[in-house]
Amino acid sequence: MSRRQTLRFRNAPLPRIWLMTDPRFGNDLLPAIRRLPSRSGIIFRHYELATDARRALFRQVHRICRQRGHLLLLAGDERTARAWHADGYHSREEGRQSKRSIQSAAVHDTAELASALRVGADLVLISPVFATASHPDTRPLGRFTFTALAKQAGGNAVIAMGGMNARKAATLSNRISHGWAAIDAFRN
Repeated sequence: MSRRQTLRFRNAPLPRIWLMTDPRFGNDLLPAIRRLPSRSGIIFRHYELATDARRALFRQVHRICRQRGHLLLLAGDERTARAWHADGYHSREEGRQSKRSIQSAAVHDTAELASALRVGADLVLISPVFATASHPDTRPLGRFTFTALAKQAGGNAVIAMGGMNARKAATLSNRISHGWAAIDAFRN
């Protein structure tokens, strides 16, 4: 494992399984988070909510994450993530203020990968590997392009995303992919 992959959260490696929050979960979001294996990762998005409602839902997710030992990242800026007591943030924003904040970044092509590496993201979520309900009109990268991008990640933790589930994740080399992220794989 690279230095990035051994970044510690409470003396444990970065999670290999990540849930991306999405309004499609509806009332099943909190139960879905409870069903995850302990010490999984959650990237809290819910951009569509007003700030107060988003923060209220985040607090509920945060409480479950602490109970289950999950790592919780807030999509957005580092300042807000720190104020909301997230473990880090999901953004290609430059100028990280705290070495204790974990930064993840979404990557869809080589330009976005270069941007994520430039800002020092600790993990990169490369997508969509496979066809996905989230972006039905987006052409998936496929295994070959995913692998080529992942190899350019310079040893950073790579998370495969887009049409992923445990079965598909098992078909990817763990020397290339640190783990996987999904929405639909965790919905009932």
